[in-house]
Amino acid sequence: MLSRLTPLALVTLVTFAAHTTAAHAQRLGRTPERQSISVAGQERTFVIRTPRDAPARGAKRPLVLALHGGGGSGLISEKMTGFTALVEREGIIVVYPEGTGRNPTRLLTWNAKHCCARAMEQNVDDVRFISTLLDTLIARYPVDPARIYITGMSNGAMMTHRLGIALAGRVAAIAPVVGTLFGDEVRPAYPVPAIIFNGMADKSVPYAGGTSGGRARRAWQSDARPAREQGTFWAATNGCDATPTSTTRGTIVHTVYRCPAGREVELYALTDGGHAWPGGQSGSRRGDAPSSALNATDVMWTFFKAHARN
Repeated sequence: MLSRLTPLALVTLVTFAAHTTAAHAQRLGRTPERQSISVAGQERTFVIRTPRDAPARGAKRPLVLALHGGGGSGLISEKMTGFTALVEREGIIVVYPEGTGRNPTRLLTWNAKHCCARAMEQNVDDVRFISTLLDTLIARYPVDPARIYITGMSNGAMMTHRLGIALAGRVAAIAPVVGTLFGDEVRPAYPVPAIIFNGMADKSVPYAGGTSGGRARRAWQSDARPAREQGTFWAATNGCDATPTSTTRGTIVHTVYRCPAGREVELYALTDGGHAWPGGQSGSRRGDAPSSALNATDVMWTFFKAHARN
């Protein structure tokens, strides 16, 4: 994720033009629906998918925000995660917010404080964007304010952590995928359930922590902390026991903290997982192949469904 983007060296290493076209969205069974709102005088965009049928009178729907990786876009996030398939099946609203960049529809990044690239360098207020977006969505659509969930990949996962902290009073649960913390995060004001996914073979966001081994390493301001520290952070926030229990099944290492009811923290580490969305699609021909050991979207949605804000 460099400020000099030729060639682009971003965490997710995606091929952008191939995935931001109307043809791509039509292959998903829907036409593109990119909307925009003004935040601090800047136009910010997002892609939204809603069920075709209106909810029952007075009923509200869960909302999932899925944040793309560095250099991605809303449509790329849609392709990689497959979350749109749950819109009709589960009766949910899925929104793919978009970061910022020189081009308004591609090569976009999030300001996750220590990453990434132009959004970080310009100190873009992405927390304000997402907070304003939530207000807008609640006003325009039948969104249940008690069931707002955030997930994201890579730079989007880092931003998911930041949003979980900054918007802890609004978020029912988070699910960072192949992300990291940087060690200086402030404890949020409220507990936030968290389910976290990482690949042990990830070179872009190293599982053991340290400097990115991908071509995006110069886009980071600080080294990543070891992946397990994400669980440690949210377990401490949520009042969980400090020592978790881990079980291994095939290539999946599942770590669970003992937490008060409604404050659960879980980690999935995949021994065969690289820098990709487990069970999803690769962002580009050069990107890591996703692990097939589990489907992160299905697993996190099961986790999300079990949590709502009081």
